[in-house]
Amino acid sequence: MAIADGRIAAIDAYIPFERAAHEAGIAAAIDLTADAERVRTADRIVLPGVGAYADCAAGLRAVAGMWEAVEEVAIVKARPFLGICVGMQLMSERGLEKTVTTGFGWIAGDVKEITPADPALKIPQIGWNTIELTRKHPLFSGIPTGSKGLHAYFVHSYHLDAQKPDEVLAIADYGGPVTAAVISDNLAGTQFHPEKSQALGLALITNFLRWRP
Repeated sequence: MAIADGRIAAIDAYIPFERAAHEAGIAAAIDLTADAERVRTADRIVLPGVGAYADCAAGLRAVAGMWEAVEEVAIVKARPFLGICVGMQLMSERGLEKTVTTGFGWIAGDVKEITPADPALKIPQIGWNTIELTRKHPLFSGIPTGSKGLHAYFVHSYHLDAQKPDEVLAIADYGGPVTAAVISDNLAGTQFHPEKSQALGLALITNFLRWRP
């Protein structure tokens, strides 16, 4: 797939991918859609999500063929996928918020409530935090991370308790380690919101548009 001819499907939410594509000189068509058939033809998929795990999973399944279309593009065709916030959480095996809900099962682990060691830290985590990479990756190329790096914007009460260390790409400290980003081949996810993370987010979106896993 040539990125200049690519089409990115952003499912049921607005994300400033057009701005990132324009500033990076990438001629990609950004398709905001809740149509499963349009998703099937995408070269890349972005799956955002806010709210409860079970509600987001139910909403995705309620659109005829959408769950299957996402799996077809991301797994069968192995095209780049980016899950954001609950979109990342749905990559897990199960969500344990309110009830037990089955996810896509791409990342080993369950989504559990954050339990900070410091009782003064409030849940949900809302606001800016730094992230620490577990290793280098093209999605974070050129992005300063660590305690003196750029900040990412978080809004969440639950996080993906990943069971395979090699699937954790970044962590944040919120009274203990919180999974900030996951990776598995062509599948990526961020717990933070790139679209709200200013310089860090814009750079990550640009890297995703250029990423060729």
